[in-house]
Amino acid sequence: MRLGVYCDMLFRRDGDVISTRRAFIRFVAELPPRVDEVVIFGRLDPSPGRFDYELPSERVRFVALPHYARGSDIAALLRAVRSSRSIFAGELAQLDAVWVFGPHPLAVVLALTARRRGTPLFLGVRQDYPQYIAGRLPSRRWAWAVPAARALDDVFRRLARGAPTVALGEELGRRYGGGAPVLVTGFSLVPRAEVVERESALARSWEGERVVLSVGRLDSEKNPLLLAEVIARLHANDPRWQLVVAGDGPLRGALEERLRALGVDGATRLLGEVANGPQLWALYRTSTVFLHVSLTEGLPQVLFEAQAAGLPIVATAVGGVSEALHEGRTGLLVQPRDAGACVDALELLAGDTELREQLIDAGLRSVADETLEAQLDRLATFFATAA
Repeated sequence: MRLGVYCDMLFRRDGDVISTRRAFIRFVAELPPRVDEVVIFGRLDPSPGRFDYELPSERVRFVALPHYARGSDIAALLRAVRSSRSIFAGELAQLDAVWVFGPHPLAVVLALTARRRGTPLFLGVRQDYPQYIAGRLPSRRWAWAVPAARALDDVFRRLARGAPTVALGEELGRRYGGGAPVLVTGFSLVPRAEVVERESALARSWEGERVVLSVGRLDSEKNPLLLAEVIARLHANDPRWQLVVAGDGPLRGALEERLRALGVDGATRLLGEVANGPQLWALYRTSTVFLHVSLTEGLPQVLFEAQAAGLPIVATAVGGVSEALHEGRTGLLVQPRDAGACVDALELLAGDTELREQLIDAGLRSVADETLEAQLDRLATFFATAA
């Protein structure tokens, strides 16, 4: 199968090297040899350079679409639609199927184009799009974007009546069900070889420094300012607690300021963006516990990563988090925006060796079925069967 894939991502070219800043591309690029070739459609930045994640040179081909800096640049996005549709349509004769992630506006256009040309179409849904847009409005003047996002989501769900869909988590799977087949999955980037041994995970000491790790983008939907409240309360009770944050984003400055105001900037390390791969795996393995305080989620891959490292997890019960943690059997669930509940859960883990072992064991068993290879195998079978 020659599979075309569209997801709204920005790419850069440096000689023969094509790269993007989104780690998700690593999942897509690993589909070969399960499929013969992956053809990736993405907007190409006119400025040369490299991002963190390079496309492989074999069995993966890149097709450049017109550039626009961001989705909020509506004029540039609309200008790109006609050329993007033309470029996409020109490739369809060479493809056996296309996988379009949406319901971004251009995704809807490209999905309809594939449908009209008779090319087998698969949809991909990674988040609650209206909720995602509502959380990223630049100002009140953009309030119109939320009903527009609902309309695009409605079109995509209508397309799903006849197009098999890959949905991130059970919640999105239910929303897109009722028509063509739906595969509910995650997009783990943890290879099987990176899952730690049980003995190594259980040997992690809680007697000395206790490192609370958080991995995620520092923007409003991830609620990073809550991390400052949590570490301040923990540190006041026991100075062994430390916070390490891997991620960057528009709220980094606000988080730094809040940490200083609470007097715990010395107990916190803000690492910025840490590329998915060996450096990130090492960070998980040298931490003590994982904390996830997001306000909205699909099925976060960071939970797979934490489980693979043998970390006990505390996470807010939002979106697909409860599902990913098996309703609390593989991690402790707390309510969003509740710093006190996070502190209580972390301190409970610190004092209860048996509970830690139960969660670590359950997490390792769970992630064994959710490695990169396991999810790709299920996905390839779904494509072959549904096509």
